[in-house]
Amino acid sequence: MSRLGFERPPPVLLAVIASTFFVGFGGGVVFPILPNLGAVLGISAFTVGMILSANRWVRLVANAPAGALVDRYGTRTPFVVGLFVEGVATLGYVVALAMPPAESLRPLAASLPTLAAGPLAVGPEGWFGAVALVVAPETWFLLARVLWGLGSAAVFATAYTIAADLSDGGSRGTNMGIVRGGITMGFPAGLVLGGVVSAVAGNVAAFVVAAAFALTASVVAYRYVPGTHVTGDRSGDSIKPWEVDTAVPAVTVGLVNFGLMFAYIGALFSTLVLFLGANDISLFGLAPQGTSGLFMAGTVLSAALFMLVGGRVSDTRDSRTPILLTFLVVSFVGFLLLARAGSVFSLGLACVFIGAGQGGTSGPMMALLADLTPDERMGRAFGDEQRPRRRGRRPRPDGVAPADRGGGIRSDLRRLRDTPARSGGRPPRRGAPGDRDVPPRTRDRRDESERAVKRRGLVIEGSFGVGGTPPL
Repeated sequence: MSRLGFERPPPVLLAVIASTFFVGFGGGVVFPILPNLGAVLGISAFTVGMILSANRWVRLVANAPAGALVDRYGTRTPFVVGLFVEGVATLGYVVALAMPPAESLRPLAASLPTLAAGPLAVGPEGWFGAVALVVAPETWFLLARVLWGLGSAAVFATAYTIAADLSDGGSRGTNMGIVRGGITMGFPAGLVLGGVVSAVAGNVAAFVVAAAFALTASVVAYRYVPGTHVTGDRSGDSIKPWEVDTAVPAVTVGLVNFGLMFAYIGALFSTLVLFLGANDISLFGLAPQGTSGLFMAGTVLSAALFMLVGGRVSDTRDSRTPILLTFLVVSFVGFLLLARAGSVFSLGLACVFIGAGQGGTSGPMMALLADLTPDERMGRAFGDEQRPRRRGRRPRPDGVAPADRGGGIRSDLRRLRDTPARSGGRPPRRGAPGDRDVPPRTRDRRDESERAVKRRGLVIEGSFGVGGTPPL
């Protein structure tokens, strides 16, 4: 069925979107609280910064292994486990606030025996230091953020791989835009709920709500998302967890995303509060902090809308590149408008353009990466695409495309030149001569995957009515 030119995505893909929306919702609930941990816990701004950035640094390292695991073991297990880990990580915030004060455990530390090993000795003060570290809220917050980073690395790599597996050249851009839009929309919705719940019922209640949403996401995924990335017996192949996909498509998409996110988050979101104060711009009489939240929300909504639009338009064209370039220009114009903004209207217009540019590139860009990547490397490609996007970390400079990964950079350039997006887009599904890393596809395993997708689709439609989908 088509509405406004958009075909309804496969039921399984909608289950993926529901899962990522719920986990993004949970992440948004806790985000208004985390920057205020310094005031809540009495910890330094440096420690707060470490806690906030821990998940991003972990993802920088974990994205590539997550993609390799997807290529080796399929999508279902990493996706479900990743969502569950994010739910457990959110419960870690609750544990952090429930920890007793360290001073109340000083008698316990004093009762422990003194240990000595040569010149080293651990007495009551040493034991108390260890106990204080274990029960310190910042320790648990840091561990929770590390776990969240590990879980989200698996979730992002698998979500995009599932979308690629369920799409062809005529729907891939739309489906990529929908998945990314679902991830994006969950976060601002959670921001609103998190602020309300923490103000009304306290921080612990907000963290419990966030954990409930994240765990709900894992239940939805376990119930409705099948394995879609089955390409034969991979137990004896050469895929390593630390293997990084340095093929031209993955590196190019990663670097473009890095530039976009550097400007979008680093230049706009991190300076918007100061910009509003310096230019005396306000909405509804709110202070700069409150006003910045409204402008950020408008930017995110614009991005989410144009993620879908950009992906859909790219599916109707012979090449996705003109759409990508168009939205890159839109983003550029948005920042020019931002530099000259001096009123609510001009700033709002700039935010809409910036959001449209960032969002409009997302669907076509991820679809183009899927077009140009062999099925057997899809997980690694989407895992590695996230690495430059996290912190601008470049892939290792000494290995653009090793010879044992498909013929080197010339092969990748031929693939970029010769593979039209609309015609399905992917290179041949069987390993090319000399490509030791891509074994031939196994037909019976592929059929098994397709049957699993159909079964899950019938389960979803049976659970929510004919043509129904999981509620978002």
